[in-house]
Amino acid sequence: MAKDKLRITGPFTVEAVPFPTVLSLDEQAPAQEADASIARAGESSRQHRWRDELLKTGIRGKGGQMLRFAELETLPSGEGYRHLHCAGHLSTGERIVVSFGPEHAALEQRQVELAMREAGELFPRPKIIVYCAFAFDPEAAKDIDATRGITALKAQMNTDLLTEDLKKGRSSNQSFWLMGQPEVELRKVATPKGTDPADASGPWYQVEVHGFDYFDMSRKAADGTNGELVSGGKGKIAAWSLDTNYDDRSLFPTQVFFPMAGAKDGWYKLKKDIKAELNEALLDQLHGTVSLPFAAGSYRKVAVKIVDDRGIESLKVISLD
Repeated sequence: MAKDKLRITGPFTVEAVPFPTVLSLDEQAPAQEADASIARAGESSRQHRWRDELLKTGIRGKGGQMLRFAELETLPSGEGYRHLHCAGHLSTGERIVVSFGPEHAALEQRQVELAMREAGELFPRPKIIVYCAFAFDPEAAKDIDATRGITALKAQMNTDLLTEDLKKGRSSNQSFWLMGQPEVELRKVATPKGTDPADASGPWYQVEVHGFDYFDMSRKAADGTNGELVSGGKGKIAAWSLDTNYDDRSLFPTQVFFPMAGAKDGWYKLKKDIKAELNEALLDQLHGTVSLPFAAGSYRKVAVKIVDDRGIESLKVISLD
């Protein structure tokens, strides 16, 4: 290993689709017997495994709380349930339905809408709908957080579920984690001193992160059932980032913060490790929960991404209009 080189990324691989081979018209492929295992593979098989895992482990929430299932049955896709996959009851009695995201992509906005529509056609009407996914499209996450009339929750699925060997070998058997909803305040501020006159004409803004809301099973909702969304604090925010001109497609952070970092961690550690030239006057501010002032961008939207101390991500999109 070269002593004068610093590696700032881990090892990676490059994969390619195998080059296709085509038989000539004179050649004939040998007959192959049908593989009966194919009928037991694919999307339905994965969703059955995920349902079994969900029933066994439940969903872990804040402070060690758990959503436990008394029973959970697969909904038949042939009866019109294509985006809702399971229905059952929690151990506390609430009726619940589950929608699983895709295996190798983010759960999208359309699935949120259609699963909600299918939930409205069920009788009795469920109290809770949980979207379980490995990743959430920002617009889908925003729609879930904005849902009214039914408690809509996001659950992060452990990526070890994609590989059976990893799931068996890990020390923790937790596969589903309840994701919080960011609690963010946007306010107008005075134009900073020394701002270029070309940028001083429009309003300036600042974002403050207050924490994230979470589902508390120990609280009673207004209708007397168990579970309620309550406000969380700032103490468990490991990192958060701000895109000051969000285009509804890609998150491009322009400010990144590490509130839980110690005196030698976060930006201070990065500065030391890569010997970067950083603005010393801003380092302390980039370890807090209040953003630097910024001007409105052309898209008139900002996006705030929070990562808690468990590594669970949450996204909040705010319109400046």
